[in-house]
This record gives sequence, structure tokens and C-alpha cells, in this order.
Amino acid sequence: MNQETASGPAEEEIKREAVQRAKERARIARWDLDVAVFLFVVLIIVIILLFQNIGIGIVAPVAIFGLIMVWIVGWRRGRQLYRVFYNDELVRFEREIIEAEEVSKTIEKTIEETVQRALRERWN
Repeated sequence: MNQETASGPAEEEIKREAVQRAKERARIARWDLDVAVFLFVVLIIVIILLFQNIGIGIVAPVAIFGLIMVWIVGWRRGRQLYRVFYNDELVRFEREIIEAEEVSKTIEKTIEETVQRALRERWN
């Protein structure tokens, strides 16, 4: 098996893992403080309108519009964060692969040196 065919499935697995982690992080971070504050502002506006004896025909569309805006802001924020998190995850995985290769080379070199030293001692 050559290096290219071995790295193909591994690369796909890395991308799949990066997508999954980025989605999870974006889903969690989507509802940040800004969205929560906006949601509370909508709630306060609805309460103020109700206390001013404004009809439900006006208050309901305001509340619905506010909820739709909260959802849109959260959705856009999630998409933006997903892109950032995806790139972060790919960079992190690439760094881990490089570190693993360096450790593997170091171990291989150490084993080779140990074997050579043992052979030299045996021949002497």
C-alpha cells in the first residue's frame, strides 16, 4: 500500500472529525450573550406594549418578528462560527499529525540506535 492511498481515507476521517467538532462548537456558541440580550429586549418590548394596553393584533406580530430575528441572528452567528471552528479543527489535526510523525521518527531513530549499539557490543 503506498502513502497516497493510506493518507486518503485518513484525510477524509480527519475532515469528517473536524466537521463534527466544528458543528458541535458552533451549535453551543450560537446562543451567546448578544442573542440573549436581544431576546430579553424583545420580551421587554412585548411586556411594555401589553402594559400600554396595545392590542394583541399588534403585540403578537412584534413578538413573532422579534423571535424570528433572534433565530436569524443565532443561525448567522452559528454559520460564521462554524467556518472559524472548522479551520481551527483542521489546523489542530494537522498539527497533531505532524507531532505524531515526529514522535514516530524519534522512536524509530532511538530503536535503530539501540539496535546498532547492541550489535556493536556483541561484535566487540
